[in-house]
This record gives sequence, structure tokens and C-alpha cells, in this order.
Amino acid sequence: MKVVIICALVPLLAAAPFYRGMFPNGYNVPNPCANDLWQAVGHMDPYHHTMEKNQFGKDFAAAGHTWTHALCMKDSDGDGRTNGEELGDPGCKWNVGDKPADVARGQPGICEPVGSHACRGQNFTCGTHHRVNLKTLNL
Repeated sequence: MKVVIICALVPLLAAAPFYRGMFPNGYNVPNPCANDLWQAVGHMDPYHHTMEKNQFGKDFAAAGHTWTHALCMKDSDGDGRTNGEELGDPGCKWNVGDKPADVARGQPGICEPVGSHACRGQNFTCGTHHRVNLKTLNL
């Protein structure tokens, strides 16, 4: 039974890195909580320890896992910057295989700067297995 479950989960885990190539700078999205990269861009946990999607992950899935103009122009995390601005495609011209116009300057699914008034009350995982609830931090 364990073998069957593991075999069923392998394709799901293997698919995540593939999606990172479907939007600009997908392999170079900064982690607003640490000096490293947010590996699971569409998920609440930067290292993919949970399957819970952040709003960018939900919006990306709703767009058919395609970088569309509408997804680029959307501010999935509510921090005042479009997904395109955060991912280095402010003009929304990027296509799969293109070099992005700029470097990624934010995480489109996590409100930044972390702890700011604009991001107050948003929940996400900031580090390995550590839930942060900004509502309880009185920021």
C-alpha cells in the first residue's frame, strides 16, 4: 500500500519544478523571509513542505498554468505590485523560453514587505514548518 501511495505522489512532486519555467524568473524568486530563493513559488511554504497554495499559485492554476497578460497584471498577494512587476516582467511581454526583462524583485504570492501595514493580517509559512500569522504579531 505504501508503494502505491508513493508512486501516486511522485508525479505531483515532480510537476512543481516544471511550473517554475512557465512564468518569468520562476527559478529565481526571492524569499522575503530569508536570504535564499522561494522554491515553491505558488505555495505557502518556500520549500514545498506543504501542498497549500498561496494566492499566486491559485491564480496561476486558474490561468491554466500559463503566464497570461491578466495574470501578469494581477496583484495576487495584495502588496500593491503586479505579479509582472514582482517577477521581472513589468510590461507583460514575457513568453516561455524568453529572457525576462528584469530580475525578480518580489514573491507574487507573499505580501511584502513582510510585517508592513499593507501585509498585516496575512498568513503564510516563513521558513521551514513555521506558520506566521501577522494578525497576532500586532504589526
